[in-house]
Amino acid sequence: MTAPIRPDRLPSVTATTYLLPLREGGSLPGLMEADDLGTYVVKFTGAGQGPRALVAEIVVAEIARAVGIRTPELALIEVSSEIGRREADDEVQQLLLTSAGTNLAVDFLPGAIGFDPALVVPPEDAAAVLWLDAFVANVDRSARNTNLLLWHRDLWAIDHGACLRFHHAWSDVDAFAGSPYRFDDHVLQGLGDPRAVHEELAALVTDDLLAGVLDLVPDAWLAPDPDRPDPRAPGSAATARDAYVSYLSARLDAAGSWLS
Repeated sequence: MTAPIRPDRLPSVTATTYLLPLREGGSLPGLMEADDLGTYVVKFTGAGQGPRALVAEIVVAEIARAVGIRTPELALIEVSSEIGRREADDEVQQLLLTSAGTNLAVDFLPGAIGFDPALVVPPEDAAAVLWLDAFVANVDRSARNTNLLLWHRDLWAIDHGACLRFHHAWSDVDAFAGSPYRFDDHVLQGLGDPRAVHEELAALVTDDLLAGVLDLVPDAWLAPDPDRPDPRAPGSAATARDAYVSYLSARLDAAGSWLS
């Protein structure tokens, strides 16, 4: 298997209509229409975790795509403050106003249904998702909140904002690299063996791939967080991109610690 070639940048669209809030998650994403006639689940920069969650969404979704895991296509979406001012719901209005500018659009999968653990999943699909989640330290793929969809009878992975915990508090690289992963809480535990696919998938996650994925992230989302200052955080978008590659490469090298 070879990794698909990703574009140099994510597509850009402009929001035209806010349809409804999706209240299942804590970050209050919204369903929006855009000027390309597409419908998107929009993740907002003004939500709880701020742009860091959107960085994780891009990085992990594109790694997932590179290793053959189905995940919806992404785009950058411009949201005007005028759309926010038209909203009657105070919570939604405030979120849209604080998020005016560039946000993240995730292609909406019409008719998709939430994953049920009682359903049959191909072992290779389960193994790949287990491997990815252990690699990026995803803490949000449990039976309580699967963040998996079935669409056209295929398994799709969504909602990656809870991954890459290191970028909320930039600790030592080795501490993240070697940290174990709790497979026992994963909704797909026992349905596939991540160790069986490690060599194949790890070979696809090269430094060049990671650098290309980080290039898709807007500079502004990689800037130090003024609301949660961290003296160890990278001081620029360029150094942040290098840091993400270093952390993820070190994690890959330490696979013996999180695959066991």
